Amino acid sequence: MRAMLALLGAILISGCQSGDPLSAKNDPKSQWWELAFTEPYYMKVWVEDSAVEDINGRLFRRTGGGSAAGGEPEDGTESARGWDSVGSSGKMVVGADLPKRIFVRWQSIVELQTYRVWLDIPEQARQLMKASTNTRCPETPEQKARYMASVYLGLAPGGVVQVWVRDSCSRPVKVAHAQAEVEPLGPSQGKNGGRYAYPVSEKSKRYINQYGIPYGSW
Repeated sequence: MRAMLALLGAILISGCQSGDPLSAKNDPKSQWWELAFTEPYYMKVWVEDSAVEDINGRLFRRTGGGSAAGGEPEDGTESARGWDSVGSSGKMVVGADLPKRIFVRWQSIVELQTYRVWLDIPEQARQLMKASTNTRCPETPEQKARYMASVYLGLAPGGVVQVWVRDSCSRPVKVAHAQAEVEPLGPSQGKNGGRYAYPVSEKSKRYINQYGIPYGSW
């Protein structure tokens, strides 16, 4: 009798799990995750290099670079303060399991300074990344779960780095903060005569002349 009751209980539990409206077990999903970069408004950066060490200890080099998501809204406000949004496009880290550490070296164009840092990614971030593709958003259970997990690095003047991942409802969740060190070799590690990727834009110049660089707001 006990065995029969135990079997019945297992069947009932299994049935409940398979009928979970938030389960994304059968939703399409990528086996990889993406790494993206973002910047405060007007505070342009150029990402020289990045790398990922995954939870299995494997190192993946040149995992993304170039420009970061940002903007120059010219709306008459101090819009560079804080983080208005989190960037959209990123690059898949093909072959990597979830991240343990991420390296990034970038040029802060408005400062004419270059920074580098290794970031430790906390377990909370990895759990959110898993949930984002395996669980549907409770607010919209009829919609499929996110196709790909994401990590966003926010790069700001002064060498400040913020890290976000997106939850199952695609909302950015801050999971880490770090202070980078100055790259002693300068831009492009001293291989281009100290030149930066591009000059400060006229819009950035106007903004900085009016409001300054809002150190401490990131």
